[in-house]
Amino acid sequence: MTSQVLAMIEAELRAPAPAHAVAYAQRLVSAFEDPVAVLFYGSVLRTGDLDGVMDFYVLTRQARRGWRGVLARKLWPDVSYHEIEHEGRILRAKVAAMTVDQFNLAARGHEIDTTIWTRFVQPSALVWSSDPEVEPIVIAAVAEATHSAARFAAALGPVEGPSEAYWSALFQQTYKAEFRVERGGREQSILAFDAGRYDRLLVSCWREQGLLDIVSPTSVQPNLTEEARSRFGRAWQVRRRLGKSLNVARLIKAAFTFEGAARYAAWKIERHTGVAVPLTPWREKHPVLAAPGVLWRLWRAQRARKAET
Repeated sequence: MTSQVLAMIEAELRAPAPAHAVAYAQRLVSAFEDPVAVLFYGSVLRTGDLDGVMDFYVLTRQARRGWRGVLARKLWPDVSYHEIEHEGRILRAKVAAMTVDQFNLAARGHEIDTTIWTRFVQPSALVWSSDPEVEPIVIAAVAEATHSAARFAAALGPVEGPSEAYWSALFQQTYKAEFRVERGGREQSILAFDAGRYDRLLVSCWREQGLLDIVSPTSVQPNLTEEARSRFGRAWQVRRRLGKSLNVARLIKAAFTFEGAARYAAWKIERHTGVAVPLTPWREKHPVLAAPGVLWRLWRAQRARKAET
């Protein structure tokens, strides 16, 4: 890999992170076995809206011990929900955890998984590391994720067009492959945050990959042959078909391993419906079994509101 993309990603990851994200990361590391790095990404990084849920990836040296670790070796990441008090307010975070080796492998784009390179082509911050020797490894992996995303964008986008069209096609297709339900235009809000950044990244990645054919102030074109486009297309169809099954398996796993799931669900329900769900010890310990009762409570509350109006 030549230096331009790596330099751009390194500058982003090493830029001063928001104080609340650094404070959160420092608290998070005590909750994980042998952590080596914490990455902050997602909508709160872009907007600074602390009423939402922050997103972190915790990278560890090894998978956790026990049966959860056995599952995590095949169906990463482990997902958990956390709340901390910082400067007089409650901050919330959804945290994914996986080993640094798994992260490196997924970033290269050769696996069925699409989640890592889709997320980390977006801005992120390296908010904590166990030692300076780890940082170049994580930075190189995020740069690889950017290259992986740009390669698939070349194949999924138009023959020629503005860089936004390639990124939009990529995000729309990965939402489908990941079995995610996103509101229409979600990708536009991501790109609008810093359109120039995505322009520069696409051109730089394609140039380093030997894919850049034409670039003008209004459009770009990758020099993909029909055979290469067809090959990429077949590779994407495999990811799209198997990616849904992979993510369904992850959802099933999360139903039994998502730490803090009941607290997260209670917060989401109150935020979106205004209905408070008391968090009993039983509900926190058995979120799957408690779900029917919570849904019944929500239905009754909403029905009562309609009757009042």
